[in-house]
Amino acid sequence: MKITTIVGARPQFIKAASLSRALRQHHDEILIHTGQHYDNNMSESFFIELEIPKPDYNLSVGSMSHARQTSAMMVGIEDILLSEKPDAVILYGDTNSTLAGAIVAGKLNIPIAHVEAGVRCFVRDMPEEQNRVLTDHLAKWNFVPSDLAMENLKTEGITENVHNVGDIMYDGLLYYSKKADEYLDERFYTKLRYLIKNTNVISEKYYLATIHRPENTDNTGSLTSIIRGLNSLGYPVLFPVHPRIKKAIKEITTDNPCDNTHFIEPLGYLDMVFFAKNAVKIITDSGGLHKEAFWLKVPSVVILRNTAWVETLKGNCNILASPDEMDIVNKVNNTIVDYSFYSYNYYGDGNTGRKIAELLM
Repeated sequence: MKITTIVGARPQFIKAASLSRALRQHHDEILIHTGQHYDNNMSESFFIELEIPKPDYNLSVGSMSHARQTSAMMVGIEDILLSEKPDAVILYGDTNSTLAGAIVAGKLNIPIAHVEAGVRCFVRDMPEEQNRVLTDHLAKWNFVPSDLAMENLKTEGITENVHNVGDIMYDGLLYYSKKADEYLDERFYTKLRYLIKNTNVISEKYYLATIHRPENTDNTGSLTSIIRGLNSLGYPVLFPVHPRIKKAIKEITTDNPCDNTHFIEPLGYLDMVFFAKNAVKIITDSGGLHKEAFWLKVPSVVILRNTAWVETLKGNCNILASPDEMDIVNKVNNTIVDYSFYSYNYYGDGNTGRKIAELLM
């Protein structure tokens, strides 16, 4: 088959890398990068580090409002699909790139394969929830990561060509964790020592934080409260800053110095895996990161109203928190975690890429 894969954001690069290794053994793949993430640390470096083939097309859309960004992607994607005439389009997750690809492929009657289908947090005003629901209903093949995702689709009347193949991100974490362990151990500690020297971190015990979702960052009061909470914790906090919120962070910290929170540039995926697996806890609003935290057996405080990965909440392996200083501090300091729940594998066996490639045949 001639398959077009559409990606545009950091988590999708990781997913595409895992599937492409299996896909290209059987199929001809054309890769479109929408440019939804345009910062080099968030985009180009990922293709190099994760050994993803260079995109055949790069739309370089960049950051805009949801409507303008999605429409710009749709125009570019349509031109490419009309030219390439693929047999199928592969889409990942729940970004604007996913929705744009789904609408265009659907209108052109090109079969859609949605990887990470059926995931629901049941918060309909969240853009990601809107994107994933619409894509599932347009897809010919829905590849779900868990039993719960399968049930979600059944509830919505989607039962044909639904396959529980496990989570493609688990494939990636297993593969890149081994790769990182082979040659990054010294690199990690060298970088950590550099951070200690340059940020006055005096202990190798630290929390890792990432915050980027609009519900937490577009409201200055919420973002300020989150940063105050991080700054009140007992260990230093390493905070790789998403390009979208650099300006907001700078404005907040200009008048409110944060001695305990150290803002750094975005990390490559291998470095991120190392910092995550060595952290005392992770504080995040990233769906991918708090799921990876579960696999790495690192407790996580998730600053969201709800999570699509509800299985990870069992045993308080992950726990939800509001964007409130006191709630964050309380959840980080006082949550009792039942580590026995880390032994449960809700998301497959790490062979998702192979299963998808074989099913598409």
